[in-house]
Amino acid sequence: MTTNEIQKAAERVAKLTAQAEKLSTPLADAQAELEAAREAEAARRAERGTVYDREFVGAWRERADDAAHSGDEARERFYEALSAEPWFAAYVEFRAARHKRRHVLDEAQRAQTALREVLTVPEQRPYPVAILNDIENHAEKKAQEKAAEFAGELRESRANFLDSKG
Repeated sequence: MTTNEIQKAAERVAKLTAQAEKLSTPLADAQAELEAAREAEAARRAERGTVYDREFVGAWRERADDAAHSGDEARERFYEALSAEPWFAAYVEFRAARHKRRHVLDEAQRAQTALREVLTVPEQRPYPVAILNDIENHAEKKAQEKAAEFAGELRESRANFLDSKG
């Protein structure tokens, strides 16, 4: 490299250094402004979070009561729809037969006791019904899925509140 080339390269480095120094102050200012804006937004969101949390805590009993009773009409519709189902009517008839047997056994035991006879009538045996457990387990799974959707809505409501400028 010649002296002339070295001098040109040095001048170019000096020129670029001057430009970099000229731009470094606005860049640093912009970075500081960005950081301040982020901190202000974080503080605003924290403040909004406190407001939301206070409001939620102040109303949780009413909201919990509303949530607890939000399924009352659905339960009634369920019982009506269930009663209209032929399979349910058949199941009720089947279960009623078990209860009828229990009443016969109870009456026979009462009669033997009244006659002062030795009780020979057996005690009623319980008959577990697995189908009810299956239905209940499936219903519980579906209910938990719906409740998880509601929990997501609550989280989204809080996030929307935090995002609002209010």
